[in-house]
Amino acid sequence: MDKQICIPLPALIHRIGREAANKAQAVAKQYGCELKRVRRSRNWRLRGDAIDIQSLASQLHVSECAELSYLVQKITTALQQHADKLEPLQVKLARLIKGNPSITLNELMHLTQCSLTAARRARFDADAW
Repeated sequence: MDKQICIPLPALIHRIGREAANKAQAVAKQYGCELKRVRRSRNWRLRGDAIDIQSLASQLHVSECAELSYLVQKITTALQQHADKLEPLQVKLARLIKGNPSITLNELMHLTQCSLTAARRARFDADAW
């Protein structure tokens, strides 16, 4: 499963200012994310793994900078659309099996992009409960 996501941030500089954007870029780099302009436009984007972006949002929320509240709000809204990428594979498999006990291994593999071994192990663990 590809856990990379891209969050568009239109007119970021106009909303939070250059200094806050530079601070957010530095913090994003610490978490392995990339916050940069889209070509030569005024639009920006945040790219990285879903877990790293979630950690970045929590760090920005804790910071004292009030200008970053817009950025935190945009990130948390975008992460709600990618909630499936924030959930570990074993938890997702267990949730799907619990929701539909008659789900087949092929359906599990198709929905989660996991291997046959992982699907079988999740089925065995669910049957053991």
